[in-house]
Amino acid sequence: MEYNSKKEELIIPEYGRNVQAMIRFAREVPDRAMRQQYIEMIVTLMMQMHPQNRNVEDHREKTWKHVFRIAEYNLDVMPPNGEIPKPEDSRKRPEKVPYPTKETRFRHYGHNVQKLVARALQMEDGPKKEGFVQVIGSYMKLAYKTWNREHYVSDDIIIEDLEHLSGGKLKVMDEASLDNLSRGNIRRPGDNRERERNDRDRGGRGTRGGRGGNGKGGNRGGGGGNSGSGGGGNRGNRGGGNRRK
Repeated sequence: MEYNSKKEELIIPEYGRNVQAMIRFAREVPDRAMRQQYIEMIVTLMMQMHPQNRNVEDHREKTWKHVFRIAEYNLDVMPPNGEIPKPEDSRKRPEKVPYPTKETRFRHYGHNVQKLVARALQMEDGPKKEGFVQVIGSYMKLAYKTWNREHYVSDDIIIEDLEHLSGGKLKVMDEASLDNLSRGNIRRPGDNRERERNDRDRGGRGTRGGRGGNGKGGNRGGGGGNSGSGGGGNRGNRGGGNRRK
């Protein structure tokens, strides 16, 4: 019995030993056209082995790179994009993303609030700027509630923090509400239609009930009275007549 540990090392274990053996066999095919066709069939097989990656961008191109990697870049074929992968391509590393070193005050509001405040400071005074400042305050309150759900936050705290962020240059209008961006006040486009539909249903039910009461209910009540007076009277007359006899 031969253990897998004694066999040839798998370059990419996800494709299995048979795929690696077929690629190694394709390297020895003397006819270049036949070798190209053979490798294309192997690429199609490799893509069928992982159907969950079909919607991934450049999936076929990545599969061709895997073929060259398994073949140890010793394969005389041409990929569809016309670029032959090289060993250096597999060792490329993405550029390091620099960490922001800029100090941010009130980090629980996020860096976007800093940008909004800077944009508001550049605007001219007027109704547009006042409305924009109110939107900033509403967003700050929404962000504060997101990260501090257990603590109550008032508008005074948000207004004070906004003044600190802007150096005292931005102020929210008096009696302005900062709950405009809260989920409870956001209305969906279909809410009005649904509300009107419910009102119609309620009105229709009330009208139907009234009709039923005046029509069927009244008739039934009247019928009961007639039967009582008529039947009762007849019964009474009959009984009285018999007793008199």
